[in-house]
Amino acid sequence: MIHFAWPWAFALLVLPVLVHRFCPPALAAEEAALWVPALFPFAGIQHQKTGRQGRWSLYLALLCWLLLVVSAARPQWLGEPTELPISGRDLVLAVDLSGSMQTRDFRLKGENVDRLTVLKAVAGQFIQRRVGDRLGLILFGEQPYVQVPLTFDRRTVRQLLNESALGLAGERTAIGDAIGLAVKRLRKSEDKQQVLILLTDGANTAGVLSPLKAAELAAREGLKIYTLGIGADAMEVRNFFFSETVNPSADLDEETLNQIAKKTGGRYFRARDTEQLAEIYDELDRLEPIAQEPEIFRPVSELYPWPLGLALLGGVLLILLLQLPARSRQ
Repeated sequence: MIHFAWPWAFALLVLPVLVHRFCPPALAAEEAALWVPALFPFAGIQHQKTGRQGRWSLYLALLCWLLLVVSAARPQWLGEPTELPISGRDLVLAVDLSGSMQTRDFRLKGENVDRLTVLKAVAGQFIQRRVGDRLGLILFGEQPYVQVPLTFDRRTVRQLLNESALGLAGERTAIGDAIGLAVKRLRKSEDKQQVLILLTDGANTAGVLSPLKAAELAAREGLKIYTLGIGADAMEVRNFFFSETVNPSADLDEETLNQIAKKTGGRYFRARDTEQLAEIYDELDRLEPIAQEPEIFRPVSELYPWPLGLALLGGVLLILLLQLPARSRQ
């Protein structure tokens, strides 16, 4: 069906009538004139157009005005109503991009890769499955920032996660500030289940807000936080003379991550390899959504360019029509 977004614009239809009725006509003295000694050479020239050509010019001008008013009213074509599957959950992913995420202690498809590469592969599949959830993405290092606000567009969230780069937000880790930013963004969302999935491989080493204080604020706002600690327990490091086994996750603050989850009613997970990380996201994928009434969506197509284009075409024809008498006199 056709719908007009601004129907009040049709009140402009009477504007030409009002101008004709209340505005005084132009004075003859203000018109252009040519002083000649005698008028008989110009006796056959009429100052105004009369007859059929004048009427057609008037009709075409009125038609152009009508098309302009219709275009100003913003005609739209409303498609068939469609139900959107809504789960009622706002789910935000907070991803650590600090320098330690470049540690190559994971294997993916038989190759040693860094932690962020594995996260992109596993979390991307998780994002693709979250049909009906509003998803958001926060990236943090020394400072957090919102990469994707809450949206149903899962493709965009996954694409921008894949485009994230190590060290983009600084080398250190501000876990508390990341949680605080998530609380701020989700505060305006009412009557929804709010979930934050925070993934990091270290401890809070930057920011102004402590992680536990941020967790208290999140609990007060009803935000449930699932924390994921990522990193292997052992990694072989080779140098010129010998190789040794080190713990690449020595800086991981598991106690704080566990307390954050407990304060907000969530859980703490530990991912030491790619398989465990995939299992964790499978577990998170089984969260029960809050049932809500489905939202109705109707696709809208703008139609105003059509009457606007016809009005411009009519204006060109009107100009050509008005120039015909002048050319015929030359």
